[in-house]
Amino acid sequence: MTGSVLSGFRLLQLSTSAQLRPLEGVLRAAGPPLLFGLRLWASVSLALYAAFWLQLSNPFWAGASAAIVCQPQLGASLRKGWFRMLGTIVGAVASVVLIACFPQDRVPFLIALASWGGACAFAATLLRNFASYAASLAGYTSAIIAGDLLGTVGGVDATAAFMLAVTRATEICLGIGCAGIVLAGTDFGGVRRRLATLIAQLAGDVTAGLSGTLASGTAGTEFDDLQEVQRELVRRVVALDPIIDQAVGESSEIRYYAPVLQRAVDGLFSALVGWHAVANHLAKLPVNEAHQAATTLLKNLPQELRSAPEPGAAARWLAHPAAVHRIYQTAVPPLTALPAGTPSLRLLADKTAEAFTGIAHALDGLALLVADPARPALRPGRNRPHVPDWLPALVSAGRTFATIVAVSLFWIVTGWPGGGLAMTFAAIVTLLLAPRSEETYGAAVLFVIGGILDLMLTAIVSFAVLPGLSTHGFAAFSLVMGVCLVPLGTLLKSARQPWQVGLLTAMTMGFVPILQPTNPETYDALLFYNIASAIVAGMGAAALSFRLLPPLSPVFRAHRLLALTLRDLRRLAKGATQGDWESRVIGRLAAMPNEGAPLERAQLLTALSVGSAIVYLRHFAQRFDRGATFGAALEALEEGDSASAIVHLSRLDEVLAAESTDAQGTQDALRARGNILVISETLTRPASLFDAGVPR
Repeated sequence: MTGSVLSGFRLLQLSTSAQLRPLEGVLRAAGPPLLFGLRLWASVSLALYAAFWLQLSNPFWAGASAAIVCQPQLGASLRKGWFRMLGTIVGAVASVVLIACFPQDRVPFLIALASWGGACAFAATLLRNFASYAASLAGYTSAIIAGDLLGTVGGVDATAAFMLAVTRATEICLGIGCAGIVLAGTDFGGVRRRLATLIAQLAGDVTAGLSGTLASGTAGTEFDDLQEVQRELVRRVVALDPIIDQAVGESSEIRYYAPVLQRAVDGLFSALVGWHAVANHLAKLPVNEAHQAATTLLKNLPQELRSAPEPGAAARWLAHPAAVHRIYQTAVPPLTALPAGTPSLRLLADKTAEAFTGIAHALDGLALLVADPARPALRPGRNRPHVPDWLPALVSAGRTFATIVAVSLFWIVTGWPGGGLAMTFAAIVTLLLAPRSEETYGAAVLFVIGGILDLMLTAIVSFAVLPGLSTHGFAAFSLVMGVCLVPLGTLLKSARQPWQVGLLTAMTMGFVPILQPTNPETYDALLFYNIASAIVAGMGAAALSFRLLPPLSPVFRAHRLLALTLRDLRRLAKGATQGDWESRVIGRLAAMPNEGAPLERAQLLTALSVGSAIVYLRHFAQRFDRGATFGAALEALEEGDSASAIVHLSRLDEVLAAESTDAQGTQDALRARGNILVISETLTRPASLFDAGVPR
């Protein structure tokens, strides 16, 4: 009897467990989003409480700053907070300087303010990630302070400039600090591990692709498919950039060694370039010759690299990246010292070595992220910034300048009391979206929709909920905010579609400024709707500016980036010094838009290989007194005469082939002939990169 009861109990337990398992999965999935919503609420509540306690004049800016800084990832929140503080201080100083320069001149002051906003938009478009955010903030902090300094028709109150700048900066920094305290105390971050996993997966995928290309011995029928795979890998490498910035925000060690991570990304690009060159050359060789060359290379590789990594290799790389790094390091010397008998084999060996060297750099970054005790000594080094294209930044600057001037003019002409706030939010949205190159109008429209939804929500809170509370203490007010902010934060963390993220971000950012909490709370309907309509109108003006002066289209930007690279390639052929050629082109490759640029991305990879070949051949010609013959080929390249360039390169190749010298000299000559092959194969394509019609 007892046994049957126990058996029945076990069956009931198993049945109940099976029924509750889906619910458990739902609760587990809902946990992180709900926790983020609670963090958002706590950050805003703490900021407002501190601002009320300090009796600051506009405490809502503290709460709004906490909401803006609060991000789903800890690294993003902390790093954004530091850059927000920097941007706030710069913007406050700039506003005081502008007031000092134009104390009684309304129109020059507004033009100077618009010029400062345009300069900040220019910097925000050139910079990346949170540095870009700091530049945007420097612009709209000045607009926030200016909007409070100016009267109903834009009259400058110079006497209050300094104290108001200090007050607004204090309110904003207070919100940043409160959000940082809440987030740092409730979230230990996970971006570092996530970034390490992504780098390990990318390194493994590139290794698998290169090993597969060598194992097949030819890329002839598969070359188009390989190009598609390589373009997708390039996109994934580009996507590492914001995650690296978040990881830097989580750890001071990673911040110190940030150039190591940048070299890891450049190494992945170099590996892709080397793989692209190997696949491209194998596709042009006869099948037998391609198989023979690939077999020779495989024999000189460590056993671990002769085939694609096994499933689960990324996990082992994460556990012991330094050990894997040594495998790639040992693969490079045999390839570079390989006694090749043909320029084709020399080219394939050098490009394979280049790819493995790039992956080794990526593994250096991986060892840093997982804190492998066996990692090699890392040197921080320095990054050399390169601007891929100046035009998008100029467009952003012109749009921001025109928007601030137009809204300011409307404000002065109409005498609208909310004009200053409308100008402020027009500047905020325009500057925040300035770095974005795609779908900016849609994002600005989402800000308007979010503002309208916030208007309805805050109207209910202000005139239906708060006046009916039995107590007017901060605890009751905070609970009401929690009812609004916790669901918004939960939905933001759970959002997957871009429009969902944009709409919910706009609502979390606009809720506190539209609510405008004060101590004690006031219930002036006319003032509330004037403030709310000014905020929505400013967002609408920003949306209109993106409609009238949109960012450059992805197709146009892709063509410009390619045209600029080909211009530099021509200058390189002409003899101009192009220091750090590879970093320059890799920067443009990283800036290439994801949409509408598959051909241009492949051509950039080719241009990078050709430019590196020109650099090598120029040094080779100087060493071995072949400058005249190679100079004639470069002159033809610079003029866009592909046929003449091929003839001169063929002559140089024949001269190098006929010479007999020592073993080292032979390998140097073969390496030079291999680089001649890289250029010649590019020139023999139906649409050469050096066609005379390409813009210079």
